[in-house]
Amino acid sequence: MPLLYLRQLTSNKRDSRKDRHLGYVLAFVAGAVNAGGFLAIGRYTSHMTGIVSGMADSAALGESGLALAALAAWIAFVLGAATTALLINWARRSQLRSQYALSLLVEAALLLLFGLAGLNLAAMRDLLAPITVLLLCFIMGLQNAIITKVSGAVIRTTHVTGLSTDIGIELGKLFYYNRRQIPGQIVYANRSKLRLHATLIFCFFIGGVSGALGFKHIGYSATIFLSALLALLSFGPIWYDLRLRWRFFRRNKREKPG
Repeated sequence: MPLLYLRQLTSNKRDSRKDRHLGYVLAFVAGAVNAGGFLAIGRYTSHMTGIVSGMADSAALGESGLALAALAAWIAFVLGAATTALLINWARRSQLRSQYALSLLVEAALLLLFGLAGLNLAAMRDLLAPITVLLLCFIMGLQNAIITKVSGAVIRTTHVTGLSTDIGIELGKLFYYNRRQIPGQIVYANRSKLRLHATLIFCFFIGGVSGALGFKHIGYSATIFLSALLALLSFGPIWYDLRLRWRFFRRNKREKPG
């Protein structure tokens, strides 16, 4: 039953519960990839605010090489998000059930590629390290766009700054004392939003700890577990669409004259 529910999380039939649970899983994956990537190449690859700030600093200091590297990382993140949008819109127009699962399967494959690249990173660091940065930024953009599209921009899995800001706002509302009960001006905290964002940050943190420990004790092979989890999430809808297309193909073949 848990495996069946995991496969249903990426179905095109959505509700707020599925959106939340998918967000929790993807926040865990994002934390793990971010932490593992830092230990591998010494950079966090989901923090676009830091990357753009570094690009500005490097440009101001005349360090054009570093500025261009930061620009490339930002572009990779944007292209990852654009890829998700392309896949989802294509699948939606094709009336596929796997409109969200396709991007997760791509992410699973790219994480495996990251693991394979990591096996040769020490021997070919000068060549593979920049490529690895771009790959991880692309993966983070891809994933963040998935949950953004799924939830209608309600849930983000890598934007901890925004989540923390929203938590602070809701805490301010929670502790606000309504001294006078003025109709239409009573301050209420959105407790469900507060729980959602706190849980997302917790999942990101646990994923970061797990990713760091996994990378420390297992190495790049730790990405296999993350890749398998994402593949499991995407399996159900993609398998359904493949079976449907295969049945359609066989029926047309039987009906074709001659």
